[in-house]
Amino acid sequence: MNASIGNHQSLRWLIALAALYTLYLAQSLIIPILFSGFIALLLSPLVKLFKSFHIPRTISSFVLLATLVAPFSFLASELVEPAQKWAQLLPKVSVKLNQHINSISEEFANQKQQAEAEEAAKSAAAEGETKEDSGFSFFGLFSSDKPEPEKPKQQDENTVEKRIKQGGIELLVEGLSGAPMFLAQCFGCLILILFLLIYGPSVFMAIRSFPHIPDKRKFDAIVFEVQKVLSKYIATISVINFFLGAATALAFSLLDIDDPILWGVLVGLLNFVPYVGSLISFTILTLAGSVQFGFTLLAIMPAGVFLSINLLESQFVTPMVLGSKMQLNPLVIILWLFFLGWLWGIAGVLLAVPILVSIKLTLERLDILSHWVTFIEAKL
Repeated sequence: MNASIGNHQSLRWLIALAALYTLYLAQSLIIPILFSGFIALLLSPLVKLFKSFHIPRTISSFVLLATLVAPFSFLASELVEPAQKWAQLLPKVSVKLNQHINSISEEFANQKQQAEAEEAAKSAAAEGETKEDSGFSFFGLFSSDKPEPEKPKQQDENTVEKRIKQGGIELLVEGLSGAPMFLAQCFGCLILILFLLIYGPSVFMAIRSFPHIPDKRKFDAIVFEVQKVLSKYIATISVINFFLGAATALAFSLLDIDDPILWGVLVGLLNFVPYVGSLISFTILTLAGSVQFGFTLLAIMPAGVFLSINLLESQFVTPMVLGSKMQLNPLVIILWLFFLGWLWGIAGVLLAVPILVSIKLTLERLDILSHWVTFIEAKL
């Protein structure tokens, strides 16, 4: 009996590992399908609305997809130039930051050396030793007669600068080499979204007729409710992040911060990643402030303004709009972000929360694994 239970558990672990390995290997196929499915969920209520006015699904799907793609394409074309400018400035910022840290370290080292020299002088004076009586004295180490060579230090700084610039060039080359694959995946996602909007209902009806689905009404109710709640969640989060980016861009424009639209778009997109996205935005805006204002207190102004807006959004607006029913446990979110980030990279981080919401809603509506639903939900 124990042997059969052990074999059964081993089989479960093998199936789980096989599924994990498959998810990792098939990420180039799974990620576009998931992304397209979430966008189709977002647009499907509008397609149904147009259908009620006797507008064919094909026409409404094309119009909605074009309406969605056109502003993003225009915005991307407008942001190419400032994005390239900041991409070129990044290695220079890293070099300046490294030099600034080195100068601070050297200042502390010099102060320490001076303190040690003064302490040694006091000890020598107390023992009656003088600099003339000693052929090799402690002061000789810090004497101006034997200055420390500057060449190695200059060579080290040049080496660090070259490495940072080389890293920036390698990052740029890697991004350009991956651009064709990214564009191909984007085009494939657009085609898949279009076909999901047009033929999705007919495919659903075909799946509904499968013999292994005995209770058709319960199946319809679960799918409809999950689709409704998830599309509402995605739409709500998208609107909140849009206004967050718009408010950030407006505030930066009033404060004369360079390229406010670029930073507004950046923080709006990164805010789809809870907690981690805000931290990344704060770090990037701090570097941007250092470029524009130098290493002064004004350098933290862009990051401070964003932090104020982000705290207002995360602590008041989002909980009020979504309600407690759609809140998720922050620890579960962070662990899930780490897991999907390790599994699928940046795309996994962006898709993590919608996938987690889908899992929670499905388990909740199927009334199974209720302890996992309780674990995922926020209980403050």
